[in-house]
Amino acid sequence: MNPRHAPTVLVTGATQGLGRGIALDLAARGCTVLLHGRDPGRLEAVAEEIRTATAGPTTVRTYLADLADLDQVRAMADRVRATEPGLDALVNNAVAGGGAEPLRRELSVQGHELRFAVNHAAPYLLTRALLPLLTASAPARVVNVASIGQERIDFDDVMLEKGYEGLRAYCRSKLAMIMATFELAAELRGTGVTVNTLHPAHLMDTRGVREYGLTPAVGIDEGVRPTVRLVMDPDLAHTTGRYFDRFTDARAHEQAYDPDARRRLMALTDSLVGVGADAGRPAVD
Repeated sequence: MNPRHAPTVLVTGATQGLGRGIALDLAARGCTVLLHGRDPGRLEAVAEEIRTATAGPTTVRTYLADLADLDQVRAMADRVRATEPGLDALVNNAVAGGGAEPLRRELSVQGHELRFAVNHAAPYLLTRALLPLLTASAPARVVNVASIGQERIDFDDVMLEKGYEGLRAYCRSKLAMIMATFELAAELRGTGVTVNTLHPAHLMDTRGVREYGLTPAVGIDEGVRPTVRLVMDPDLAHTTGRYFDRFTDARAHEQAYDPDARRRLMALTDSLVGVGADAGRPAVD
């Protein structure tokens, strides 16, 4: 994060819940906030809310895309690269939760299990596609909003075609996101781009928590603070490849530290999102 100018931060899933809270907080700190959402009405409403709520001039721009469609993810990344002169941070926050009908297996536009697609493949593709802008803006940060809910990935049934349940799919997708975080952080060492992930808070008062039938335990602000810390804290400028449980550097599921499992996941993910072996991978000094 460059202290010499107001940072530009892209927040996915910014039209409600944690994403909206993160965007409001960053705008109040003087950041240029790029809001992503899939509903144009809600997207413009949050943009106007931020402009109204923030004292002084506020720069807010909006980007529309459904992350359940990888073609829309690519198109959004193209628009960001064409429009924005720089990008200091990317917060991959958008999420598909356990669902209101957790026994109904849903698919993305490309035919992948929905939670794996939205919670892992889409943010991975978006990050890959924005790496040229992030590296050109370095120092820059990628923050992946994961979860303490993590379940081992079965590579014989990654898309949960057998024994499907929405929360299980969610927990597997969040472990996949963490594993990709560790892989990208190692790859990007020396570029000035850090990549970290966190569990922001337990059972926040979000639509996803309520929709699944769980009782919220804490407000959105409890998750905003640790997430914004990873975006803004100068003490974390060189911290990369870490998983945080709120503010604490913690240990993720054991599978996240299995090199073979990570290689298998990344090979599968690159294949699903159409990234070649060297595509989007900047040279590291």
